[in-house]
Amino acid sequence: MKTLADLLDASLWTNSLSPEQRARVEAETVLKDVPGGAYVCRKGDPVENWIGIVNGLVKMTSVSPEGKTTTFLGVAGGGWFGEGSLLKDQTRKYDIVALRATRLALMPKPTFEWLLDTDIAFNRFLLVQLNERLAQFIAMVENQRLLEPDARVARSIAALFNPVLYPAMGPEVQISQEEIGYLSGVSRQRVNQALHVLESARLLRVEYGGLTILDLEGLRTFGN
Repeated sequence: MKTLADLLDASLWTNSLSPEQRARVEAETVLKDVPGGAYVCRKGDPVENWIGIVNGLVKMTSVSPEGKTTTFLGVAGGGWFGEGSLLKDQTRKYDIVALRATRLALMPKPTFEWLLDTDIAFNRFLLVQLNERLAQFIAMVENQRLLEPDARVARSIAALFNPVLYPAMGPEVQISQEEIGYLSGVSRQRVNQALHVLESARLLRVEYGGLTILDLEGLRTFGN
């Protein structure tokens, strides 16, 4: 995807919008390009936008006072995030960092609130999205505590293919071993080993600059 229209076409919540609603969303949502390694937003920032990923990849992360970094999850192309902070009307509780050059769609808070106040289907979408995000966080905690590195890598990759959170994802994903390491909490060297294991199990195929998923359900259940 390259444009805002591409992102909106791929988003589940736009299906019920009237032409007039769609036109207002397009008129009021702006694009922003962020280089790899740059902050999309910082912990403590005021929440001014609902953020979509036109293309690229970002991570939600937090740094402790001692300097220890924890990555919560990644958000891939086609995904939207930040609705929880908008609904609670609080400052951001985590940093968002672009793992590579990323194009963002920034929907202003007043536009988000207008949809919330006027569109029942949009409210229903947000309930589903928040429920999926909660399940993702629970799975992440379980994976970190119970699974070995190979399984953690498998589950982290599979999480990028959630059909509700990232409906635009196809079987191929451009992602580096370093980026997988950030998302799974595993070193780059250990990610390389895990990918060989997963490829041998015919769950994925390692390509130049990314992966092709062969068995998504197998990745989701690997290590059980």
